[in-house]
Order: sequence, then C-alpha cells, then structure tokens
Amino acid sequence: MTNPPFGGREEDGIESNFPAHFRTRETADLFLALFIRLLKPGGRAAIVLPDGSLFGEGVKTRLKEHLLEECNLHTIVRLPNSVFKPYASIGTNLLFFEKGEPTREVWFYEHRVPAGQKAYSMTRPIRVEHLQGCVDWWGGIERTGRAQTEQAWQVTLDEIKARNYNLDVKNPHTVADDHGDPEELLVKLARDEQATAALRDQLKTLLAEALLR
Repeated sequence: MTNPPFGGREEDGIESNFPAHFRTRETADLFLALFIRLLKPGGRAAIVLPDGSLFGEGVKTRLKEHLLEECNLHTIVRLPNSVFKPYASIGTNLLFFEKGEPTREVWFYEHRVPAGQKAYSMTRPIRVEHLQGCVDWWGGIERTGRAQTEQAWQVTLDEIKARNYNLDVKNPHTVADDHGDPEELLVKLARDEQATAALRDQLKTLLAEALLR
C-alpha cells in the first residue's frame, strides 16, 4: 500500500535506472514502474495516483499497457478532488492490482462525498467509515457478486485498448445537468441584464437626490 509522490520531478540521471521506454522524471510514473517490477507473482498492490496518470500519453501510455499485461488491474476507486485539500485539489484514484495474470476487465467505483457535505476539508476529512459503501460492494477477498450500480461500472480490456489505454473512464450512470435551451437562456440573460440596468439607474437617481438634500 503506498501513496507515491506525484506532481514532482526526480533529479537528472535517476531515470537512467529504468528501461528506456519508461524513462521520465515524473515521480508517479517512476514509482509505478518500480512497483510493478518489485511485485512477485501473486503480489498485491494498492496505489494512489492522480487523474493525469490515467489519461496521460507517451510514457504513461506505455506504463499502463505494461501494467495491464503484467498485472490484473481489477479495481479503480475514483476519489473526489477534495480528498487532499488543502494541500492539493486534483482528482486522485486508488488502483488495486495483482501481479501474475493480465487484466481482462477493470471495475470502477466512484466514491462520493457524504450527503450534507459539499467537499472534504482539513476540518472534515475523509474517514474510514466514508468508504463503507465501497467495502460493501467490494465482494470480499474473492471480489464476488459485484454488480453495476449508479456508482460502479465495468470496462473490458478491449474497450481500454480502443481508448489507447486511457483509464480516465467517467461514470456512465451520471446524468448530465440539463441547463436548458441556449437560445432561451440568451433571451433570459438579456432580460435580466435589462432589469439590472434599470435597477442601477434607479439607484443612481436615489443617490443623486440624497446628495442634493
């Protein structure tokens, strides 16, 4: 279990210790490559990685392809942007994988901030009990009985390959907000701007009269 440093860069020369196709100075990428190598067959890992590691290209794409070939990346838990506040406000993920068998499909679980709370913070941080929903869905050691829900969905290896190993898969069960017809919104905006201008003129008149008294 590890939370490697991400968003940083290693010193010059460190990348030379890695295979040429994985060479980079980005810390999260180097640590992921190292973890895959260190794991023995049957070894398990749980790693915190930023969203950028999921959708990044170049070395990141080659790393993800290597990960899916060498390990069974069975679950990705998507976390809210506020988990690491106030130190960082970027989306992060928990990646769970086992070495020895290639990945055939990946389960995604979207963790949400508890009801009645807009975001996590220093005074109201994420707690173990907040993950109980994920634990109940997990299916025990064998991960049996998993089902798609409004917070959980599955993606096959073929789908991932078609996405060029982009693992930044959004929740397909999330309904996009309907903000209305653009033309109607523009008409309403113009009407509201006219009303605002009229109120502003009235306020100016009242202030001018007050100054003359």
